[in-house]
Amino acid sequence: MSTPVIEISGVKKVYRMGETEVFALRGVDLTVGAGELLAVMGSSGSGKSTLMNILGCLDIPTAGSYVLDGVRVDGMSRNDLADLRNRKLGFVFQGFNLLPRTTAVENVELPLLYDRTGRWTNSRQLAADALERVGLGARLEHQPSELSGGQQQRVAIARALVTQPTLLLADEPTGNLDSRTSIEVMALFQALNEQGITVIIVTHEPDIAQYAHRVIEVRDGQIIHDHSVAAPRSAATDVMAMDVEAAELTAGVTKEAA
Repeated sequence: MSTPVIEISGVKKVYRMGETEVFALRGVDLTVGAGELLAVMGSSGSGKSTLMNILGCLDIPTAGSYVLDGVRVDGMSRNDLADLRNRKLGFVFQGFNLLPRTTAVENVELPLLYDRTGRWTNSRQLAADALERVGLGARLEHQPSELSGGQQQRVAIARALVTQPTLLLADEPTGNLDSRTSIEVMALFQALNEQGITVIIVTHEPDIAQYAHRVIEVRDGQIIHDHSVAAPRSAATDVMAMDVEAAELTAGVTKEAA
């Protein structure tokens, strides 16, 4: 395996409700190498969302260790976790989470404006470059209401990329999209992964997981399956096949009409 971006060992998460303890994670071990495209699967209540929150430094484990790109995470203060998230992580959510009366380029620029390190001197240009990278260079001044669902998710992906993260975390990124748009978004994730970005996608859809290089399944707070995918499907190829099928169907309808 390549150099680890994620190393978690014996991670547990326990929620206490009065005298009752609820175990969301039960001693999870996971290593993710640089450049992997990993799908995390599991039913509702399996613990996959808790695992994602810990990987994303949005929550801290009750026990166990977590090293993110060489930085020990467990034991960090919330302010330090926030700084680490901004430096190392990019997030993509099911609901896009775009500001409605704000242009695409302004939405993408937001993480740079909240960064307290002073690393970014030309935030607007960096935001425009990120949108160009996801194929929306001509939509910089469009507001979310002027964009399709797939375009809105591309804006969200650009926002996740603009800080040049080590790791991209996507939580059900195709959950609000139709089948074709979902495959187009997966084609984008695969293209970004081919450029060297480590990508973790949480999904309950086997059709989406088949585009990953590795799939883990979470159940009852534990990883019960972890396997590599010998021949992941190519989302870009599937999109082209859908285009060919649609063109043939249109040609057939036109011929019948004639």
